[in-house]
Amino acid sequence: MLTLHTAELLVPGPGADALPGGAVLVEGDRIARTGPYEEVFSAYPHARVRRWPGVLTPGLLVRGADELLERTYYPDDPYETTELGADPISGPEALEALKMTEPRWGHSARRGTQRLLARGVVAVCGRFTVGAVRTAVSRSGLTILPPAPYEGLPDLDPLAGRRTAAEAFHGILEPGALARFAVFAAADEAELLERGSATCVATVIGGRLLHRRR
Repeated sequence: MLTLHTAELLVPGPGADALPGGAVLVEGDRIARTGPYEEVFSAYPHARVRRWPGVLTPGLLVRGADELLERTYYPDDPYETTELGADPISGPEALEALKMTEPRWGHSARRGTQRLLARGVVAVCGRFTVGAVRTAVSRSGLTILPPAPYEGLPDLDPLAGRRTAAEAFHGILEPGALARFAVFAAADEAELLERGSATCVATVIGGRLLHRRR
């Protein structure tokens, strides 16, 4: 099936010219074509169209994901939040008090990956040593990459501490590339960097819509 994703602004990748009213045509798990919406739609009038507000960019990359998913616990809402609160829990003493088991780490990681998808993340860097966590990340659709250097503390927001939004992009939106991108409720890259990845409207990985803001 052909799906045509269009937004107010398309940013194909780092250093690429932004295209107002741009579109990305997806066939299966790959990008078939990019360009102005009118031009692409006229060539593929039977494609299903998804219109998004804001800016469509490559998906984002998170570094230090092993810290975020193997050494941070995400309480189960609503079952645990009354007792533990809704915020992620980290630190040796706090985690020791939770008496964590591998299955519990797996459940936490699933909730953590949902938070990442909701921020436009499509790939993570880290070395996962807990089997249940690695399984949860793999099943989420996120690409797992080897550890990479980063400054400061790992953050669920890949844009935190960046000088430009493009520094957090993973891949380029071009024909033949894997269809993994995100849409943010921002006017351009500068506003996206200022407001952060919590503005994510949709996340697509392998042509599948894995997150959509309700």
